[in-house]
Amino acid sequence: MDQRALGQSGLLVSALGLGCMGMSEFYGAHDDALSTQVIHRAMDSGVTFFDTADMYGVGHNEELLGRAIKGRRDGLIIATKFGNVRGPNGERLGISGKPAYVKSACDASLKRLGIDVIDLYYQHRVDPQTPIEDTVGAMADLVKAGKVRYLGLSEAAPQTIKRAHAVHPITALQTEYSLWSREPEAEIFPTLRALGIGFVPYSPLGRGFLTGRFSSNADLPDGDFRKISPRFSDENFDSNRALVRMVEDMAAAKKATPAQIALAWVLAQGTDIVPIPGTKRISYLEDNLGALAISLSHDDLKTLDAAFPAGVAKGDRYPAAAMAALNL
Repeated sequence: MDQRALGQSGLLVSALGLGCMGMSEFYGAHDDALSTQVIHRAMDSGVTFFDTADMYGVGHNEELLGRAIKGRRDGLIIATKFGNVRGPNGERLGISGKPAYVKSACDASLKRLGIDVIDLYYQHRVDPQTPIEDTVGAMADLVKAGKVRYLGLSEAAPQTIKRAHAVHPITALQTEYSLWSREPEAEIFPTLRALGIGFVPYSPLGRGFLTGRFSSNADLPDGDFRKISPRFSDENFDSNRALVRMVEDMAAAKKATPAQIALAWVLAQGTDIVPIPGTKRISYLEDNLGALAISLSHDDLKTLDAAFPAGVAKGDRYPAAAMAALNL
């Protein structure tokens, strides 16, 4: 598989990564054995970039990934995140970027993953109560200690990115980005490219919506957080579903799938962009990997851009409480 450089840091990763969140939480039932098969198939297919976080399944996701990569660690780029604090029963305890917490969270993640060093360590959400300089200073100490190789931020605002980068080079920013979530293009992209920072889009398939698999909110399984997501709500569903039909039409014309068209569009937005679509099914993984072989023409890209201008989706990305933690 082709590799891409995340900004100017020197970190090379597979052109498509694998988001592991749904293997532990948020998208309905999960099966560790099947998830492990997905991770192994991804590795066998040339994927080297795996994304997790300490809050996914309250540590379960890191443990799952750690078991799956045991004995096959060489050549992999393992990314994890801290900052969303949860209690042992999953209760949400807020956001922390306090230096002492940063260091204790790193040690806990290393233990769960069963590795000696985290390749890319993100602050999952910005802590508005702690200066970003203090948080990144603690993260930089982890680099000096040999526990972390590269640093990242997630859902941070341009000014926060600049302040963080002035303390220690930031390798990547992770933020939601897809055909129906194009907000980063206005201010985030220019900031990242001016500073030489790579971009890692999560939910590049619109949390599965852009694949055309769902015809109504009722199609979502019990326990799936998308049931309370504004974009999947009954009042917004039909308007958003109408957008996907154009993707389906283009996919049919190219003998591809809607997922492949949506991912190919993200990949075409720059070689400094490495999407991390998540899945817990081998069939969806292989479908996603097929996007790497899809070539979208200039006219194709213009057609998609016109159909999906920024702000076209009905509803926010998250419920109101979660939206308040973004772009800080």
